[in-house]
Amino acid sequence: MPFNREKFKRTELLLGSEAMERLERSTVTVIGLGAVGSHVIEALARSGIGALNIVDFDEIGVSNFNRQLLALEPNIGRMKTDVAFDRLKQINPDMHVKCLNTLCHKESFNQVFDSATDIVVDAIDSLNPKVNTLYELVRRGVPLISSMGAARRKDPTLIRTGDISETVGCPLARSVRKRLRRMGVDGGIRCVYSTEIVNKDTVSDDLEDNYFESGRLRNPMGSLSMISGIFGYTVALEVLKIILHDIVEW
Repeated sequence: MPFNREKFKRTELLLGSEAMERLERSTVTVIGLGAVGSHVIEALARSGIGALNIVDFDEIGVSNFNRQLLALEPNIGRMKTDVAFDRLKQINPDMHVKCLNTLCHKESFNQVFDSATDIVVDAIDSLNPKVNTLYELVRRGVPLISSMGAARRKDPTLIRTGDISETVGCPLARSVRKRLRRMGVDGGIRCVYSTEIVNKDTVSDDLEDNYFESGRLRNPMGSLSMISGIFGYTVALEVLKIILHDIVEW
């Protein structure tokens, strides 16, 4: 069913009708619906993307409220994919949305990547799943955009885009680079990252209350909704640039 183009008229005025038709035919997979990923799917839905595959294994919790778009009181305890599905359908009922309630890792790759996709967004915040997913996507030759660390930053003017080999100032990107290099991947992954030097005092000594449930030992990091949002919308823009590379002059 064709989209209600009236909803996206102002986007069409900027990008053109051919671009809107391609966006409507495009499928994007977003892995991770937290601080960055929740803003990514919002922007893509409002841009007229035709189909989204959304992947996350977690529930909405109280600690999500300062930075995650899906964190609202009625949603506490609900699966992020379920909340995202409802929100996306309220933006565009005609968009196809496929939910996968799983952690993206070696055992679930075939399930996650079973559906055809034009591009994958990595918004994973755990190091091992992130590295293994990026390696698998490179191995399969799937176009992708990866978000590096948005937490512990306060200066939006220091947010950058570029190949992972070019990243500087981001501890997460440095760890990802080192591990991927040991796996034989030196570059070819487009990233959104920040060059801002982080303060060591912005990490809590206490573990998250629900780390046993989520399977991760993690120390909470200080964060701002504004920076997470800018990361997410920058990632979404990079998705559009790739999809429309031969139609729109950016």
